[in-house]
Amino acid sequence: NHVEPPPFVLQRLKRLAEQARAAVELDELLGIEGSAARFYFEHFDGMLKLEDEDERLAFDFRTRNRRPPRDPVNALLSFAYSLLTKDLTIICHSVGFDPFIGFYHQPRFGRPALALDLMEGFRPLIADSAVLSAINTRMVTARDFQRAGDAVALTAAGRKGFIRAYEQRMDALVTHPLF
Repeated sequence: NHVEPPPFVLQRLKRLAEQARAAVELDELLGIEGSAARFYFEHFDGMLKLEDEDERLAFDFRTRNRRPPRDPVNALLSFAYSLLTKDLTIICHSVGFDPFIGFYHQPRFGRPALALDLMEGFRPLIADSAVLSAINTRMVTARDFQRAGDAVALTAAGRKGFIRAYEQRMDALVTHPLF
């Protein structure tokens, strides 16, 4: 989705993916994943197709932040990840898996670790894609957010617009490039 991803970004992410495959310890893998996520999100704004200055200002994205999200893009990403976690938790239950016992994400009370594990591969394909679609097709606009202190949240209309984008993405057939 990037207009023109810089070659060094693609090379760096490829190198980090190779390091992740070779990781032996969980802490090592967590560090590599953190580096890859930080690098990915540093270049995430290149996938936003914003036409005018007001849109660029409204959806100015610099870095990933949570609890609370401090800008509209982070609010959408957090909401998308929550929806995806919920869907994967339900799927785990429906096939008889315990969504609270994971591998990569360590068990913690109330945390659906297995659902979070499963979510990792679907974040860019489902959640990030739905966020980009919602912004780029104007299903969600700057008017769909409210600010309270440092936090930014979706309005009811914004949630409705984003859920429509998320459901459209969930209904789309995704074909893995290798399998």
